[in-house]
Amino acid sequence: MQFIDLKTQYQTLKTAIDARIAAVLAHGGYIMGPEVAELEQGLARYCGARHAIAVSSGTDALLMIMMALDIKPGDEVITTPFSFIATAETIALLGARPVFVDIDPVTYTLNPALIEAAITSRTKLIIPVSLYGQCADMEAIKAIAAAHRIPVMEDAAQSFGATRNKAYSCAISELAATSFYPAKPLGCYGDGGACFTDNDDLALRIRQIRDHGQERRYYHVRLGINGRMDTIQAAVLLAKLEVYGEECASRERVAATYRRLLAERCPQLAAPQLAPGNTSVYAQYTVRVPQREAVQAKLQAVGIPTAVHYPTPLHLQPVFANAEFPEGSMPHAERAAREVMSLPMHPYLTEGEIGAVVEGLATVVGELKSA
Repeated sequence: MQFIDLKTQYQTLKTAIDARIAAVLAHGGYIMGPEVAELEQGLARYCGARHAIAVSSGTDALLMIMMALDIKPGDEVITTPFSFIATAETIALLGARPVFVDIDPVTYTLNPALIEAAITSRTKLIIPVSLYGQCADMEAIKAIAAAHRIPVMEDAAQSFGATRNKAYSCAISELAATSFYPAKPLGCYGDGGACFTDNDDLALRIRQIRDHGQERRYYHVRLGINGRMDTIQAAVLLAKLEVYGEECASRERVAATYRRLLAERCPQLAAPQLAPGNTSVYAQYTVRVPQREAVQAKLQAVGIPTAVHYPTPLHLQPVFANAEFPEGSMPHAERAAREVMSLPMHPYLTEGEIGAVVEGLATVVGELKSA
């Protein structure tokens, strides 16, 4: 069983993907070729943002947006401790300070009720993470930010295609960044990402930063990076974007089957809840289990792969560890990190395969409980 079955997806979409890649090989524009602009138009149209800027990775998308906002040493950026390290890493790379705020224990996304107390005169940005495929409470977060005139950037690395109150992820705040890493719901065959905004000036800055700060060839108006997207990655994404709505619907079907079977066989296992008004693209399907390492080992022994997103919260990572955010300061993130476990999740899972996962999980949890 595959945790994420990219092989089956490729075989399903092979004709379209091969044709798209062949077109790039024929015209030879391997970096920022015409497919990149076509992809940007498709992404913007899909989520409803004015500007989509295709870039080299989700990490670079976060970094370039913060560069466009002129985040600098001494600034503070509020974010969640329960995320992949790129969320906080890019803040620190610019010399700013990540300020961690604990998660909501129901959705595992940034808790709006705790944000106000973390704001200071140095706060320049708030980055909620749309975790496991669903958006954070963006209305509440944006209201707090607006009262303090602080911009909000959605880290939508796991949530392109999800909605909140019928508005799409990547278009529900003034800025957003997503990832097209191969394991993402919409993934390419290498690294890739995109920035989103409705602000024309910020879009221009991001486009300049993406290409070494150039306004025109060899004329550099700001510091930038090599953040350009490879054209072959854009070609792969264009083929996948054609069926992405169908794949998202399949992800919802898989998640609904998991929920039903888990409720029947493992009702004691908690999972992040879908907030009212949200849809999810289920980048992961995650549950909380006791004795996680033992559960994983037993499942692996019977051919059921699992993963942990994420085993160590960011404030306890050695690179960020300090007295300001000691162990115990983010109790909900810390507990989640000890207990979460992701199950196989992709659009091509059959009901039989899902049933086998749930049955295996129920058996293992029962054995450990009675041991």
